[in-house]
Amino acid sequence: MTLFHLFLVALIQGITEFLPISSSGHLILLPQLTGMSDQGQVIDVAVHVGTLGAVVLFFWREVRMALIGTGQLATGRRDTPEARLALGLIIATIPVVLFGLLLKITGLDEAMRSITVIGWTMLLFGLVLYWADQRGASQLATKDWGPRHALIMGLWQAVALIPGTSRSGITITAARGLGYDRTDAARISMLMSIPTILASGVLLGAEVIATADAAAARDGAIAAGLAFLSALGALALMMRLLRSVSFTPYVIYRVILGVILLVMAYA
Repeated sequence: MTLFHLFLVALIQGITEFLPISSSGHLILLPQLTGMSDQGQVIDVAVHVGTLGAVVLFFWREVRMALIGTGQLATGRRDTPEARLALGLIIATIPVVLFGLLLKITGLDEAMRSITVIGWTMLLFGLVLYWADQRGASQLATKDWGPRHALIMGLWQAVALIPGTSRSGITITAARGLGYDRTDAARISMLMSIPTILASGVLLGAEVIATADAAAARDGAIAAGLAFLSALGALALMMRLLRSVSFTPYVIYRVILGVILLVMAYA
């Protein structure tokens, strides 16, 4: 792959992974709309590793809490904030892993990679995000997150395996609907991404290791580094903007892109 192609893929993945506009949808659209070749699984794994590193670094305090909580859960403790956070992340990850395996086994994951599907999910779930953001209360914070809300958000996260839905978008929608304020809704969504990205990376990585060569490894390292930097910048910008701006700008972008894609699909 050329350096420009790697840069483009990493930039798209890094920016869109955590903004509520769907990274998978944009990466599928890239070759379909530009004529570029598909980046392949090696690069997919690499950019996921890059974005994983960014979210772990940005939310290191919470990640450290979850790691401590995981150890506490292993010893039978569930009454600490750390253990509750770790348990919530485990519960929230189970639905997306099970649904992901189902899609992989049935081949539906490939069948849904179309402009029509992405157009409809961009549009419809963008409108749902707007509705939840405008009507949702703001009386809950991260400390109030428990197993019940983790399961609800986990089920919504599984829906994000449909291209164009947006993992961050659908989990933020669920959190706003449950009553979390914008900043904490985004924080919980980002923390939920860590085990999810890790699980998908392991799944794809197992398939890639046997086929990767030196050139692919070099391209992957470049893509991972670029994705890390772009994701870190996108995270910092979004979390800062949420103090004064709603999710409406992202909704407007989703609606416009969704309408354009549907016009292209049905023209």
